Amino acid sequence: MYSANVMEQVDIDSFTEAFSTSLPLPTAIERNFERALHHVLDNPGSLVRPKLVFQMATAYGMDAAHAQNLAVALEYFHTASLLFDDLPCMDNALERRSAVCAHVAFGEDSAILAALALINRAYALTWRAVATCPRHAQEQALSYIENCLGVAGLLNGQSFDLHYATLPRTIETTEQIARGKTVSLIRLTLALPAMLGGASLRELRQIERISVFWGLSYQIVDDLKDVLQSAAQTGKTPARDVLLNRPNIAEVIGVPGAVRRLTRFIDLGDSALRRLLARRPDLAFLERLRFALQDELARVTRDSFELVENDWA
Repeated sequence: MYSANVMEQVDIDSFTEAFSTSLPLPTAIERNFERALHHVLDNPGSLVRPKLVFQMATAYGMDAAHAQNLAVALEYFHTASLLFDDLPCMDNALERRSAVCAHVAFGEDSAILAALALINRAYALTWRAVATCPRHAQEQALSYIENCLGVAGLLNGQSFDLHYATLPRTIETTEQIARGKTVSLIRLTLALPAMLGGASLRELRQIERISVFWGLSYQIVDDLKDVLQSAAQTGKTPARDVLLNRPNIAEVIGVPGAVRRLTRFIDLGDSALRRLLARRPDLAFLERLRFALQDELARVTRDSFELVENDWA
């Protein structure tokens, strides 16, 4: 089973510190830019993603220091995408991670520069981790990163998201966008560390399936939260999808339909996870993420029932 020593290293305080300190700031940095960066680095969110990257990387034999570099790098990529996503030209959000958005506090220019600083540092940290792996794994991993983050992945998904008003309001269209925006980052989180650690083709196939089903599940949870919950509950600006004409599966097929589809994706992910754990029982920590999805399903389902009851009251 999974090493107790590795589990002890997965400590939230260490990841909070690593997130805050892995982007060193020069003494001559411009003041507003510096304040924006500190604001972002001091609000890391739940850090579930980097913990999971670290666990996957160390389970596949990566040194803990390099695994942490990779974990922080992928979280920097993710955080940068949020900074862009919140801008007035995109979602025009006011709050993220229970704090005011960087562009609101420090201006759009500083928020954009902060996002670019995170991306630049993320590539540097990624290369430090990748450089320790076999040559064939390096080439495969770098191509995978480009595919997930580039014009075929995250960027394309974001562009479809912004122009959703011109697209058919179907499940297929909505989930195509989710595959670009959300699934791409889940794939990096789960598959990239395994790839660098020499996972077999069969293992990578199951990890990819899990990434797709869990990525779509998390997007449905996020869509339901946008419809059903307040800023106090989610830590970010709610009800943006309908206002901005953006994809939301709950708006396309209704809240009950979205909950049923979420349940279906969790079930499909369970099948892939069972096959993966049969080959790699030391990845059993992934079950915790699956149970977290189940908890989210229960929470948003409860909220949907409360919403219906209030409508009838």
